[in-house]
Amino acid sequence: MAALRKLLPNKAIVRVVAACLARHIPPHARLTLALSGGLDSVVLLHALNALRHHPFDLHAVHVHHGLSSRADDWEQFCAQSCAALSVELTVHRIRIADTDPAGIEAAARRERRQIFATLDTDFLLTAHHKNDQAETLMLQLLRGAGPKGLSAMAELQHLPDWQAAQFRPLLTLTRAELWRYAQSHALDWVEDESNLDTRYRRNALRQQVMPLLDAHFPGVSSTLARAAALQADAAELLDDLARLDARAAIDGARLDCQILAALSVPRARNLLRYFIGLQGWPMPNARRLNEALHQLLDAHPAARMRVNLSGADLHRFRGGAYLVPARALPVQAPRVWQGEPFIELEAVGLRVVFTPTVGAGLKRTLLDAGRIELRLREGRERMRMTPGGPHRTLKNLLQESAIPPWERDQLPLLMCDGRLVWAAGLGFDADFRAEPSEAGITPTCV
Repeated sequence: MAALRKLLPNKAIVRVVAACLARHIPPHARLTLALSGGLDSVVLLHALNALRHHPFDLHAVHVHHGLSSRADDWEQFCAQSCAALSVELTVHRIRIADTDPAGIEAAARRERRQIFATLDTDFLLTAHHKNDQAETLMLQLLRGAGPKGLSAMAELQHLPDWQAAQFRPLLTLTRAELWRYAQSHALDWVEDESNLDTRYRRNALRQQVMPLLDAHFPGVSSTLARAAALQADAAELLDDLARLDARAAIDGARLDCQILAALSVPRARNLLRYFIGLQGWPMPNARRLNEALHQLLDAHPAARMRVNLSGADLHRFRGGAYLVPARALPVQAPRVWQGEPFIELEAVGLRVVFTPTVGAGLKRTLLDAGRIELRLREGRERMRMTPGGPHRTLKNLLQESAIPPWERDQLPLLMCDGRLVWAAGLGFDADFRAEPSEAGITPTCV
């Protein structure tokens, strides 16, 4: 394999890359190129090298997937290519199990994104081009995506879980233009044989569908890329509308259901979608989103509502909608308190600290005389909140409190000989409260 050659670049493509850098990249930024060794990333590496007189710091990263018998050769090719241009290269090796439930292609993409998310750089450059954009739009269209999905890929994208911004400076260029650039500079690149495997949807689209479309609709990639740009405009307008509605409807982690219900159904759905994204959760499919909207708008206000949305549970509580991590009911064996300063409740991630007090908390004499257990709710617990008052069920006390329903099964309870004497967030049983000047114990959650 011949090394990359430092020849005078094709001015048109280099000008495109230079213009993208000028639009988005501040002086002295750290750029990291995702280098697979394929045609697209090799062309981008060569064009960036031609612009090294610009004030940026260039590095490259290669992900060794281990899926091909030629993977070691590809790594060596990338190392030699970067060495020829004095570009520092970092290699990450991953292994994908054949039995991964996501499938090999999706699993490889997931692992690759996890690596990219943690890179210590300002911008991660990927060599997506106009044909990739057209293919992405087609795939999203066949999945039934809305404007945000159909907007495909942005030139610059800030992902919430990434340290770097993703930058795609080749989106206005076709694969054919990149090939001609590589030919004019006698560049070498590697070919991934898996790109010919039409069992993968993108490959089938690229190898079989797009050529047929291009035969009947010449320039289809440019047309679809233009459509993606229009969808990006539509998606931004919908976000602008959602931001306007959110000013009155969203307060931190709460979405006001009354304001939501006053909107038209499409506008309410748009606001709910925006709220989910704002809370950092992946977008559910259309069926699940519509079910959530239906329950928020039509369920009885006093009903306890919960809809699972891709790892999060959507709850309605006191006129508001809340998104919380989906979790099974915690299972925690009771823990006997024997005077230690704290007890860990691993199932709910809490520590209960027992602080000696005077004239506050629980009577120390009563605790010392009984069997003290720390546990979670089991049902039928009762507690007297006022001296001489009735013993009321914990269920009713929790319903009247400001404690959200999704937190109630995780509240630590302190039992004395089987009787509830303290509930986190509610307080103490009146019969067990320490009198003035009396020794007490005050449990608190941390």
